Amino acid sequence: MKASLQLIAILIFCSNALMAQSRYFPAMGNWEKKEAAELKVNAPKLQEVIDFAIATESNADKNLKMAHYLSAFGREPFGFPIGPMKDRGPATGLVIYKGYVIAEWGDPYRVDLTFSVAKSILSTTVGLAVDQGLINSEKDLVYPYMAPIIPYDPYRIQMNKSDHLNQEDVIELFATDHNKKITWEHLLRQTSDWEGTLWGKPDWGDRPQGNSSTWLQRERNEPGSVYKYNDTRVNVLALAAMNVWRKPLPVVFKENVMDKIGGSPTWRWTGYENSFVIIDGQIMQAVSGGSHWGGGMFISAYDQARFGYLTLNKGRWNGQQIISEAWINKSLSPTPVQTNYGFMNYFLNTDKKEIPAAPESAFFHLGAGTNMIYVDPENDLVIVSRWIDNNKKAELVEKVLQAIGK
Repeated sequence: MKASLQLIAILIFCSNALMAQSRYFPAMGNWEKKEAAELKVNAPKLQEVIDFAIATESNADKNLKMAHYLSAFGREPFGFPIGPMKDRGPATGLVIYKGYVIAEWGDPYRVDLTFSVAKSILSTTVGLAVDQGLINSEKDLVYPYMAPIIPYDPYRIQMNKSDHLNQEDVIELFATDHNKKITWEHLLRQTSDWEGTLWGKPDWGDRPQGNSSTWLQRERNEPGSVYKYNDTRVNVLALAAMNVWRKPLPVVFKENVMDKIGGSPTWRWTGYENSFVIIDGQIMQAVSGGSHWGGGMFISAYDQARFGYLTLNKGRWNGQQIISEAWINKSLSPTPVQTNYGFMNYFLNTDKKEIPAAPESAFFHLGAGTNMIYVDPENDLVIVSRWIDNNKKAELVEKVLQAIGK
């Protein structure tokens, strides 16, 4: 009996090893390309995809600061950017089919902001903390994990000490009775209703709703009961995660993910000009989970595709489990009060509402711009589309599926 079990274990190991060897994973700086015919893809229809993506480029100003102020974000009560921005490039994208590049357009090596796709990267750093035991469970309350956070404010030492006698010297993210009820999962699903101000941006100042007379005295929702996309609360998660890791999240992501999947040296993940804190005697910048107020993830389409391909493969890369499959599965589980949303920023194709032509199992990492990393395990497909009209992204996916015969 024991010998039989050992034989079964050996066979499973060998089978997994063979599967890992047969699956193509690109080396750093080199993603192999294949002609459409080689993978039985309809070449004319694939060209239609490229033409369509270029023709439906976003008409927003390429000067992203100007685009910001011409949008609703720029008209929010505290809508001014406090992090770096850069002019964007042209409509750009990649189609990765069965692991190989079969189409590209624009400038896929150009480093641009990816807006809220950074949220999927942020949630990954939380998943890695769970995988490594720094966080016992995403269902844990957050406040027991939090040490007092010391802001780095070099200008404050120039003030008379009595000028800030009644001001707190530390940041307490979860000090209120309401905030103490928030779990990591509430933050990941954007259902926390966290109350407060961080980096000069109050929670009520992000996408405020209703009459302004109700903003400050609004009723607090029980954590988990109401979904609200809110970047102040995303930044709370970023700061809380850094407090657990005790190192900058870009370092965490580089060492634990990008270095292992062959990411380029060109991406940068930044925070705001006022989001510096001191941890263990080191000055660290808390990153932004998007670019709502500037900052965030600057990254190329090829590096975006690597991250998308990693999530397509359930967190596994060339035989190594980078992110646990369990975490990927949790990230893809629907939020009860917002069923097309998993962990940030995994958008789900629940009931095929978002992309009717795609399988319900497909998902996508999505950010303004529009920036999309479409991931389709059923069809072994990853699409990166940057700076496309948001209303055209579903049609783009449909055209790719037609080209591959699905």
